Amino acid sequence: MSHKKQQLYLLLSGIFIVNALLAEIIGVKIFSVDALMGLPGNLTAGVLIWPVVFVTTDIINEYFGKQGVLRISYLTVALILFAFVVIYATTKLPPAAFWLDVNKTDAEGRPFNIDFAYQSIFRQGLGIIVGSITAFGIGQVLDATVFQALRRATGGRYVWLRATGSTLISQLVDSFVVLFVAFYLFGNWTLDQVLSVANTNYWYKFAAAILLTPVLYLAHFLIDRYLGEEVTQELQREATADVSV
Repeated sequence: MSHKKQQLYLLLSGIFIVNALLAEIIGVKIFSVDALMGLPGNLTAGVLIWPVVFVTTDIINEYFGKQGVLRISYLTVALILFAFVVIYATTKLPPAAFWLDVNKTDAEGRPFNIDFAYQSIFRQGLGIIVGSITAFGIGQVLDATVFQALRRATGGRYVWLRATGSTLISQLVDSFVVLFVAFYLFGNWTLDQVLSVANTNYWYKFAAAILLTPVLYLAHFLIDRYLGEEVTQELQREATADVSV
C-alpha cells in the first residue's frame, strides 16, 4: 500500500477511534433537549459527536471496504474496554485528604464530596459497558454490510444513498440496543423511558445523517484530489471487492 493510502487510513482511523471513545465516555449523561433548544425529548451526550463516527465509517468503507471498517471497529472495541478498565481502576484509588478538603463545598457553599462525584461520573456500570460494546459492534457490522450491499446494488452510484441508508439502518438498531441493555436489563429504567430516549436519539442521528451529506461529498472531493484519480479508482475497486488494506 502506498504512503498516501497509509496516511489516509491512519488519519481516518484516528478520527474514528477518538470520537467513538469520547462518545462512550460522555454518553453517561442524559440531557434535556427541551431545556437546551425548546424541543421535546432527552438525549445522551455521546450522541452529539456520533455523527462524526457515521461520516468516518462511510469514508473508510468507501476507500478501504468492509474489512477496513471492521478492522478499525474491532480495535476500537478493544480500546474502549481498556479505557473503561483504566477509568474504573482510578475510581478505586484512595483520594488525597487535601483534595477532598479544598473541594468540600460547591460554588454555592453546599457540602460536596468530589470523590463521590468522580466515582458517580466515571464508574460506569457493567450494564453501560456491555450495552455500549454490544450496540457498537452490531451497529458497525450492520453499517459496513449494508453500505457495500447498496454500493453493489447501485453499481457504485449514489454515494449519498449508500452512506445515508447504511447509517439509518445501523443506527436504528444501535440506538435501542445500547439503552435497552445498559439501562433496562442492567439498570433501573422503565421500558417506556428506554424507548423515549432511544427514539429521540435515533431521530437526531437521522437528521444528522441527512444534514452531513454535503460533508461526505466534500470529504470525497478532498481525498480524491489528495490520492489522485488512479489511486482513488484502485482503492474503490478493492473496496468493492472487499480486498483488505
